[in-house]
Amino acid sequence: MSTDTHLPTMQTVAVLRSEDFRVTEGVAEGEGITFADELVMDDVYQQSQSATRIPLSLALRDGEDGFVIDPSTAIGKPGNIIYLDSCVTMMGNDSTTYEVLVLVEVEDGALEATYLLPLANLVADTNYRLVGVDRDAATTRFAEVACVSFTRGTHITMASGEQRVIEELSVGDKVLTRDDGPQAVRWIGQTTLRAVGEFSPIVITKGALHNENDLLVSPDHRLFVYQRQDKLGAGRSEVLVKVRHLVNGDSVYRRDGGFVDYFQLLFDEHQIIYAEGIAAESLLIDPRTRAAVPEDVRAANGNRTDHARRQHSDFEVQEKLLAQPDAVALLRKASSS
Repeated sequence: MSTDTHLPTMQTVAVLRSEDFRVTEGVAEGEGITFADELVMDDVYQQSQSATRIPLSLALRDGEDGFVIDPSTAIGKPGNIIYLDSCVTMMGNDSTTYEVLVLVEVEDGALEATYLLPLANLVADTNYRLVGVDRDAATTRFAEVACVSFTRGTHITMASGEQRVIEELSVGDKVLTRDDGPQAVRWIGQTTLRAVGEFSPIVITKGALHNENDLLVSPDHRLFVYQRQDKLGAGRSEVLVKVRHLVNGDSVYRRDGGFVDYFQLLFDEHQIIYAEGIAAESLLIDPRTRAAVPEDVRAANGNRTDHARRQHSDFEVQEKLLAQPDAVALLRKASSS
């Protein structure tokens, strides 16, 4: 039984090693992708046939830039620092462009390793020509990955009890929150992205967790579940679970392909609200996500850079508790028995 509390705020991303994406034609032929200062425009890259995306778990560094590799991860050295180096643009043979984030691992101030986080699906034995390098865009694009988002058509419970689709909400509208009752929406973000890779929404099918309709959210969105019985073994009745850890290919699955309209709801405080009848978090401003929120909005949010920590943040459970084929069924039963 786990009794862990005060889990660090983490972001898990699926990365490739630099050697899995090598130059096959150009100045740096034979070399893997590297940091911005050493990239050469027009070099042609290919992903190796054996390339496998590996989960990399990153914990926030208090008051400092970059992230720390979490001990739970299977790649890199725990405790080393990861920096977002750049966002590079690749062009395929059909002129389609693909964005890739370059992450660098640093140990004692020296480069230890380079990883790439593709923001779209790359395939083996296909040419990708380097056509753009942007050092400034990396934090914004990473923030878009980290932002918890609802999809178009999601019904949000208003303070009046009305179920309103998210695209019809306006700043100032009052939404029902679990902890603070009616709260006004301070900002609504909207982005349209390719529904591939880290931007593919997770579908929680109708009824899987007592939701009234299918609920589609971003992969790192956390749901709040009150267990009447602790069937999950979390050591407490209140738990926050990331939807990416609930994917079972059946009642909860990743929908890949096409485009997705994502919406972010911001309040004065990080809140638990209700979407399709179940409890889910609102946007949390922290070092991962602040670049996705306009500066004037952040300044108006109580003149604070980030949201203060709320008690419910301590309810997040570790992935290992959800690494079982019946985790969704257990949570559904635990919340209704």
